Amino acid sequence: MADPQISHSSDQQQFVATAGGEHLGRLEYERRADVVALRHTLVEPAAEGRGVGSALARTALDWIRAEGRRVDPVCPFVAAWIERHPDYADLVVSEGS
Repeated sequence: MADPQISHSSDQQQFVATAGGEHLGRLEYERRADVVALRHTLVEPAAEGRGVGSALARTALDWIRAEGRRVDPVCPFVAAWIERHPDYADLVVSEGS
């Protein structure tokens, strides 16, 4: 499989992964002032284990950093991904902030 291509649909507040015209998954978010809540990651069963979720998480977090925003990783997959990639931990909103 080719590497997933990630597109950003700001109107629908989601990042979408495709490869060869095939829908592989999406990461839904919600903007809250200067914080972006990453709400849900969905990877199609046929694409699981192929790095789609990681590509979605990395792209979303890179966008959040470029926008000068912070992240609330509501999605358990994204929260675990950030724990494995501590270079993104500085984006996480701390409790009470």
